[in-house]
Parts: sequence; structure tokens; C-alpha cells
Amino acid sequence: MKVRTRLTLLFTLVTAMLISFYAVAIYYSSKEAREISFYTELKSEAVAKANLFFEGALTEKEMHRLYKTNTQTLSEVQVAIYDSGFNLVYHDDSKVDYVKENSEMLSKIFKKKQLFFFLDDFQVTGIVYSHNGKQYAVTAAAYDQYGYNSINHLLTISIISFIIILVLIYLAGLFLSKKALSPAVRMVEQIKRINAGKLQLRLDESEEKGEFHELEKNFNQMLERLEHSFTTQKHFVSNISHELNTPLASMTAELELALQKNYTQNEYQTIILNALADVKNMSRLSGSLMDLAKASYDPTEISFSEVRIDEILMDSYAKIRKENPQYKIQLNVDLEIEESQLLHRGNPYLLMVAFNNLIDNTCKYASDNTCLVNASLISERLSIEFTNKGIPVSEKDLHHIFKPFYRAENSFDQKGYGIGLYLTQKIVDLHHAQIHVSSGENTTNFQIIFE
Repeated sequence: MKVRTRLTLLFTLVTAMLISFYAVAIYYSSKEAREISFYTELKSEAVAKANLFFEGALTEKEMHRLYKTNTQTLSEVQVAIYDSGFNLVYHDDSKVDYVKENSEMLSKIFKKKQLFFFLDDFQVTGIVYSHNGKQYAVTAAAYDQYGYNSINHLLTISIISFIIILVLIYLAGLFLSKKALSPAVRMVEQIKRINAGKLQLRLDESEEKGEFHELEKNFNQMLERLEHSFTTQKHFVSNISHELNTPLASMTAELELALQKNYTQNEYQTIILNALADVKNMSRLSGSLMDLAKASYDPTEISFSEVRIDEILMDSYAKIRKENPQYKIQLNVDLEIEESQLLHRGNPYLLMVAFNNLIDNTCKYASDNTCLVNASLISERLSIEFTNKGIPVSEKDLHHIFKPFYRAENSFDQKGYGIGLYLTQKIVDLHHAQIHVSSGENTTNFQIIFE
């Protein structure tokens, strides 16, 4: 069921319930008002007939004739009068007795002085009437034909009006829901045109501020992120394919060359060593891609704990020295830094990957393979700097140095894939830290500042 139909039906149902409650309240209040009004008329008629009987100039036969004449044209009230001994004194028509008074009923009237009750559809009023020091029980009964007709007419009009109002409300609900949901319909039509090849399309944002405007705005922002993600992924896959093809093509050429003719043992060893070097390059590339994938996870899926930054730096220092004995690394930790200031919530593996990349990158491009690692405090925040001396990075390269697969002008004579610094920045961002790079006067400096 469409939202428009569901909203219309819900709106109609709620309105129907409210109207029903109102109609029922009106009907029962009118019904009760009719009863009270007719009881009052019966009481007045009982008093009038008693006055006429005891004090009037009409005889009993004339009163009977008057009663029978009135019953031919309207629902005349039938009155009966009893004395305190429950003896009948007067009755409008004893042959057609509506009430059929008995001693129990008359006792209640004398006791309560006033009594109102129903006998089938007839309403009955019983009162005590005093005359010449004696008390009489007077009953008056009649069927309120006019009142019941009015109530039934009210009920009929209410039912017909209820049905007509429901139909009108349903039609009005369809119209209003169509108008209210027209921005959503327009959004759906525009979204249908957006696919993986047309992520540059955007929804038209309405000028009127409201929920749909916020939805359109946030949806466009999501499209921007998706477009950026798709573009990066496309670029990433393209570069990966290129980087993998290079060692694969080299290995293929070396192995095909080995099959063309017989070589000496030394020549075979050279071919195997070249192929092994290509395999190691692919292995390093695969490792870098795995690290990049881990750093690209949702932060909520990465395990974080309290770690000591200086201990991770020491582990990174030991690992780089072991893999690259020619590197000269000087690690300095300011003694004034308190232990609590070295603690940071993070992932030890990813932090070590970032430090490894920075140390390796700094040593690789230093003129003497030397990297100075300095940990200190800046405005009560932990700062780690990686500095080398060598060919400075140009201003143009500094703006792109953290982009994936980007190689600076001074890096083409070194092996690499342009992943390390991009991966390092993602890891730093995951740990809510900041990384800055500066270069000049044969010196390049990378700085990480932890919050």
C-alpha cells in the first residue's frame, strides 16, 4: 500500500472516530433531553387533569369525552387518580389502561412523592396530589410520538451526514496527501535516473524549508560522498592494475626468456633472483593494500584500546632497523612528558603501520638515510616529528603528497607505490589526530599531533 493511500485511510479513520464520538454524544444527549422534557410534560398534564377533576367545572363524563376526542388526533396523556387507600377515583380510559397501577406501584408513589419510569415505550410519571387535606396518587402515561420521530430523524440525518462527510474527507485526504507528498514523488522520479554511471546527477532542492528539503539536501550530500568513493575506487583499481601488471610482466618476460634456450647455472640464478625480486615487490604491494583495507574499515569495527605511543615507536624503530640495517634512526622522547600524556586510545597495529611508513619514507629520501624521530609536547598535546635532510619536496608535490598512488618528483628513482603516505593519513584520521608536512632548505618534516 502506498504511503499516500495509507495516510488518507488513517486520516479518514481518525476523523471518522472523532465524528462518531461527537454524533453519539449528540444523539444520547438529545435522547436524554427528550426523556426529561417529556417527563416534565407528563407531570404538568397530571397536575392539570387533577386540578380539572377536583376543582374544574367539567363532569367526569365530559372529561372522558374530551380524552377520547384528543386521542383521535394526537397521543393524549392518560391520567389516573387513586386515593390513599389505593382505590381508583378517576381514570381517563379504564378499558385501555396503559399503566395498570397496582398497590406496590402506588405505595412507591406515596412514599417517594414523585416517580418516573418506563413501561415498554410508554413513559410514566407518578406524583402525590393534595386536595382538601387528603393525598392522592396521580399517574400520567403517554407515548412520545413526536419526540421519538424527532430522535429517529436526528439519527437518520446523522448517519447520512456521517457517510457523506467520510466520502468528502477521503477525497480531501487524497488531494491533500497528493499535494503534501508531491516533493517525494518528484524525488522518486529523479532518483530513478541516478545510477552508477550517472552519480553526478543531483536532486533539485526545494526552496521551501522543511523535512523534504532536509532529505533532499542530505541525499545530495550522500551522492557526493558516493561519487567521490566510486571515483576513488575506480582510480584505485586502475592504479592497482597498473602496479600489478609491471612485476607480472617482468616475471613473465624473465620466465619466457628462461625457456627459450639453455643457460648456465649462474644465468639461471640471475633469472630466478630477478623473478624473486618481482615477487617480493608484489608481496610488499599486497601487504600495503591489506593495510589500506584495514584502515578503510568503519571505525566502529576497529578495535581500540589504551596504548603507549612511545612503546609503539620503539617497536617500529626495532622493526625498521631489522629490515633495513643501512637506515640510521635517532629516536628522542622528551623526558618531561608524563606517562599519562603518552597514553592514547588507538589500534596498535595501525599506529605501527603509520610510524613504519613515515620512518621508512623519511630514511629512504634522506641524503644519508638518516631519520630523526622526536616526541615532545606542544600546548599540552603530544607531537611526533619525523625529519630528514635531502632534496626538498616541491610546493606542488606538497599539495598532493597524501593522495593515493601519487609519486613526488624526487621519488622516481626510489621503489614505491604511492600508497604509504595516503595510508598513513587515513590511520591518523582514524585516531582523531592531525598530520602536517613541510619542506625547505634540504629538510623535510612530517608531524603528527595527537588530541
